[in-house]
Amino acid sequence: MQTYAAIDIGSNSCRLKIARVQQHQLKVLHEDREVTRLGASVFESGVVSPEAMAGTLTALKRFYRAVKLHGADRVRAVATSALRDARNAQAFLAWVKSETGWEVEIISGLEEARLIHRGVMGEPGTQRRCLLIDVGGGSCEITLSERKHIQETVSLPLGAVRLTKEFLPSDPPSEEELARMKQFIARELRKAERRFGVLKVSLVIATSGTAAALAEASRETAKGKPLAETRKVRRLTTKLTRMTNAQRSSIPGIGPKRSEIVVAGAHVYAALLEHFALPGFVYSELGLRDGILDQMLAEQDAKTTAHQQFERERWQGVLATCKRYGVDPRQADAVRQHALQLFRDLQPVHELPREYCSWLEAAAMMRDVGKFMNYQGHHRHAQYIIANSELFGFTPQQRAITSAIARYLGKSRPDPEDRTMRPIPPDEFTRVQRSVVLLRLAVALNQDRASDVLKVTLHVYPKRVLMELSPGRTGAELELWSLRKEGDYFREVFRRELFAALE
Repeated sequence: MQTYAAIDIGSNSCRLKIARVQQHQLKVLHEDREVTRLGASVFESGVVSPEAMAGTLTALKRFYRAVKLHGADRVRAVATSALRDARNAQAFLAWVKSETGWEVEIISGLEEARLIHRGVMGEPGTQRRCLLIDVGGGSCEITLSERKHIQETVSLPLGAVRLTKEFLPSDPPSEEELARMKQFIARELRKAERRFGVLKVSLVIATSGTAAALAEASRETAKGKPLAETRKVRRLTTKLTRMTNAQRSSIPGIGPKRSEIVVAGAHVYAALLEHFALPGFVYSELGLRDGILDQMLAEQDAKTTAHQQFERERWQGVLATCKRYGVDPRQADAVRQHALQLFRDLQPVHELPREYCSWLEAAAMMRDVGKFMNYQGHHRHAQYIIANSELFGFTPQQRAITSAIARYLGKSRPDPEDRTMRPIPPDEFTRVQRSVVLLRLAVALNQDRASDVLKVTLHVYPKRVLMELSPGRTGAELELWSLRKEGDYFREVFRRELFAALE
């Protein structure tokens, strides 16, 4: 049985959750959390302070011991808003890697929202149209979901630590400080309103520590879940704002660690609920870590519903990128289908891992997005767009691999020294190279054929591969010529001869 560990390095706290796969489901084995205030120095000076680094690393070392104790097979560590903003983020991540061996991934606000959505979808009632709100330390993610699918999402710089450091130096805050913060919150919520319009939802779910504190302090429950009505959130926010930190820390549900930043977080929730005329929220303990675990399960276990949902989300991201850059998905799909067939039928030849099939299909669909910028050099432009776009479900390394597969469809070939290949681990170079060959063959099979898609039969022999083409209505001479041009590179990569002929 596989064991997974998810680590969330947030702006306010670090969290760990370890779970084991049992009968295609996750069973939680261990959880841990430590308030480290990693973002406090970032939101003041733009860099992570040495003290914040050291404190966070101490927590991560404790997590590391727990991960080893439970024998985790896979670990995924992500960092959010603070390290997205910090100028010295890479120095801190290098320190973490030297002490733990973990490659920490800095995720975007939208990817953070997507993973939170995945985690929270385990709650009852999420089949309906619902709104998810996560006010963290550095950012606020708002996601509209219907039937467990993301309809719209936005990430705003409305984290409780960020707002406290930028706007509320006094304790209790002055009227002028509050006025500036409220104006900033209102401005950001207007941006969200332009994305969401009028929100009509049957359920509002809030995650993270601020939501837990407000729900607990409201002392109400709904079907066993802490809740907070809008009017009571506003009343509580007013009460907390007038208190000193010492007074706030004595309130049940808030405590000494949350009391320093709860005023800012409470104002975000109160303003958000009122701005969108929402009745209140139900608090959920699920969140980013659960989404990370769910995605790890989805990537490894094709029998789970999580896997199917993950593939749908990832494919929707690919199609959205095609639409954004003017690629006709129907034309691109013919290349994708041939790439998929080549991947399956030539498995004994290329020996690529299963996950490369998804990256090859994505590269096939998005290979022409660079034409949006300029036809000349469009392969280079496509690589840049894919590597730097917000593709749901793709990690930065996966985007780098996918972009590299789409990059080398012209005269150039993959080279470890290329700028395109530098972000890719050296042990993946051969796999990328083999994927490039497969995509080049798929492109060769689709030479402006419109709807007349060729049928191809592949025969694999010890020293050669034979591709038999059914010519269709318009013949296949151009495709035969294009395939034969790829023969030398095919031989170089696979050490086999490539032959193409008509049936």
